[in-house]
Amino acid sequence: MTTLSEAPGVHFEASDFAPQPAESRGLARDEVRLLVGTGDGVTHARFRDLPDHLRAGDVLVVNNSATVPGEVDATLHGAEVVLHVAARLDDGDRVVELRSAPDASRALLDAWPGDVVLAGDVRVTLAAPWPTGEASSPTRAGNRLWRARVRGDFDAVLARTGRPIAYGYLDRPYPLQAYQTVFGTRPGSAEMASAGRPFTEALVTSLVARGVAFAPVTLHTGVSSQEAGEAPGPEWFEVPDASARTVNAARAGGGRVVAVGTTATRAVESAVRDGALVSATGWTDRVVTPAAPPVVVDGLITGWHDPHASHLLLVEAVAGRALTQAAYDAAVANHYLWHEFGDSALLMPWRREGSE
Repeated sequence: MTTLSEAPGVHFEASDFAPQPAESRGLARDEVRLLVGTGDGVTHARFRDLPDHLRAGDVLVVNNSATVPGEVDATLHGAEVVLHVAARLDDGDRVVELRSAPDASRALLDAWPGDVVLAGDVRVTLAAPWPTGEASSPTRAGNRLWRARVRGDFDAVLARTGRPIAYGYLDRPYPLQAYQTVFGTRPGSAEMASAGRPFTEALVTSLVARGVAFAPVTLHTGVSSQEAGEAPGPEWFEVPDASARTVNAARAGGGRVVAVGTTATRAVESAVRDGALVSATGWTDRVVTPAAPPVVVDGLITGWHDPHASHLLLVEAVAGRALTQAAYDAAVANHYLWHEFGDSALLMPWRREGSE
């Protein structure tokens, strides 16, 4: 079982969940709300105002992984289930999660090694808990994630009948395009790297015109429905040499490194060697927490995460406990929307130049 040894120090009660994409609420992607939290306090804006809160020489690290269909209807012992499909492992096995039908609202924890899940004409045999070989549910009530052996053309089934991974708080299913970001060029994520969703081509152009650089990295996300206390599993990442050089040059010139999302943060911090960013690729088990803080990342653009989620520990590690708590208190009080189609935050734990 992979667990976190510390609970988040930030406390709040989750607010409103976003039941649909911004476009279905009559907004452009970059019109979602943006809470800006710095050492000077918390202010409120729209995401398209982001250039006003960055400066020339800053660099935004973005995840260029694109979302793939990762959810398919299936049966286990004749009962209907929803199967979530994540990473393809080096030996060809897949990482899967069983969820309740029809809306994947809860994890199913009563499966056993050797159980066979049928998805179309594909047989998915649960081999062992993943990633440790032990029960991966922190409740120990059963196992949540599985290493599974596949017989049949699983990719064809997912392409034909698969859909984006979704959960019970959405008002209806949405197409795969709703789960793509402007940066997504390398298919491989089971779930959207959602912090990048509010960016538009026009906003990227505006930021570049202001002297803000972009450093693309890749991290193919697994399923993000971690239970309380459960750390994220290993994920495949790549930091190219050009992006490493961009980040290092920005730091040397006094620029700030702002990661767009927890996934970009994890990728970057998995490629730090002797205090600098280097090119790297492979599977990472790096978990950024206050006890294992970031080395390169100075600030974070992120969505809003549930209490006790490992994502929240990463936010706290970047922004600090006081700023994170202030931001979440303000988000709850002002009814910011949660989850992948929700509102955003820019958290930069320093004071403006010239302030005391």
